[in-house]
Amino acid sequence: MKVVTAEQMRMIDQKAARAGIAGEFLMENAGLAVAEETRKFINCISGQAILALAGPGNNGGDALVAARYLHKWGANVSIYLLSGRPSGDKNLALAKQLDIPIVQIDKDAKYARLKGLLSACEVLIDGILGTGTARPIEGSFKEVLSRINRERLRRPQMVIVAVDIPTGLNADTGAVDHSCPQAGLTVTLGLPKPGLYSFPGAEKAGKVVIADIGIPDELSSDILVELMTRTWAGSALPARPAGANKGSFGRVLAVVGSENYIGAAYLACMGAARVGAGVVTLSTARSLQPILASKLTEITYAPLPEDEKGILSAKAAAAILSILPYYKVMLMGCGLGQLPHTKNFVKNILSGLPEKAPVLVLDADALNILSEMPRWWKHVPGSTIVTPHAGEMARLMGLSVEEVQGNRLELCRRAASDWQKIVVLKGAFSVIAEPGGRVMISGAANAGLASAGTGDVLAGAIAGLAGQGIPLLQAAALGVYLHAAAGELVKDEIGDTGMLATDLLPALPKVIKWLRELPL
Repeated sequence: MKVVTAEQMRMIDQKAARAGIAGEFLMENAGLAVAEETRKFINCISGQAILALAGPGNNGGDALVAARYLHKWGANVSIYLLSGRPSGDKNLALAKQLDIPIVQIDKDAKYARLKGLLSACEVLIDGILGTGTARPIEGSFKEVLSRINRERLRRPQMVIVAVDIPTGLNADTGAVDHSCPQAGLTVTLGLPKPGLYSFPGAEKAGKVVIADIGIPDELSSDILVELMTRTWAGSALPARPAGANKGSFGRVLAVVGSENYIGAAYLACMGAARVGAGVVTLSTARSLQPILASKLTEITYAPLPEDEKGILSAKAAAAILSILPYYKVMLMGCGLGQLPHTKNFVKNILSGLPEKAPVLVLDADALNILSEMPRWWKHVPGSTIVTPHAGEMARLMGLSVEEVQGNRLELCRRAASDWQKIVVLKGAFSVIAEPGGRVMISGAANAGLASAGTGDVLAGAIAGLAGQGIPLLQAAALGVYLHAAAGELVKDEIGDTGMLATDLLPALPKVIKWLRELPL
């Protein structure tokens, strides 16, 4: 599903009009969708006190349509107009015909009637301002929003349903005006907007539902940003032919782990195995092999020579390079540490890669080591997936973490283009970009995944999928999707507190099975 900026949505609306799709038709569908999703969200609509706030633009029109349907379904609906509506407004006229109480802000002295409506309402429809808002909210709109926010503080049970986006949320960046209300539900119309998947906007939006309002898919065919969906993920899974053997599903070499981070090696290798990799080989310091072999019984080994326990030999890089031709993917970085000998080891591997190197998946300490190398991307082949979290991305780009988090989508896209690599910017609503400009966004944010080791599972999953021969962007994005869905599965079972990285491992094949059960 495509994700569009405010300007792109405006252009799509114009294309729809030129194609003969009336704005009145889209508004009717939009308002009906808001009403239907509101009914689902609050379960029982009959007798509920609902206040619809309508601004001057299309959002206001959508709110008027929603108010009409909610009234027909038995709710006690009132409408508050924050500005004049266009002359001959059909939806306002229909609301008046139904005798829905309507209050105009310019006839509400000192907001006295608004005060009464707010104190009585159980559900508030926010149709004040939409995606076209860019300036700070001032004047009467700010006053109304301030009163809404105070009322919700007084009565947290009051449900706010946002039409398209909450008023004051920047549709493109996720930045929010100080007056932006906290929605419980956002019904975004036609196509989702990137600001709904960036903080702080994502938090203000509450639950996000994407409503189909009748815009043909071909009108957004040129958009390069997509939201990952279950349907997409099911179609992206690598094939599993019945006549296959273990070689059919790829060989992954995992250069991971160190004395202080033994668990990272286990998690990364099992992440690759649990998404279906045919053979996973762990290459770590020789002294660690007996410890890991007791748990990693399905994994093969290529132990690295040491000068002393925990200190890799100068010959370790050569040992890796000698076996690389046997593997389709090399995962490197999880739990390696950043001791001087480790840094030399990583740099020697990268400098010695053959012309036809396997796909690289670089994570964690490999990225931290790269960040110390000027123009590091010149030392890494093109068939590479890098998987930084915000801190690692900041080091790789020479920015602050705040700068990265403030513009995740555009920075990830720029990095992929500049570095000519697939970039996975991890975190809530992970962003995956390829050099050609295509971007995939995860719709998942799960606090349970904010624990040690979950990133190692993700890196392993991406490597395991890449080893099965699917395109690299697809492998990276599918790895993110499976990892997030596994987190949701575990969250449903035990909650998001105390979730461990190992909990994700048995959940990964369950998610794959769930995806394969989708009807064709």
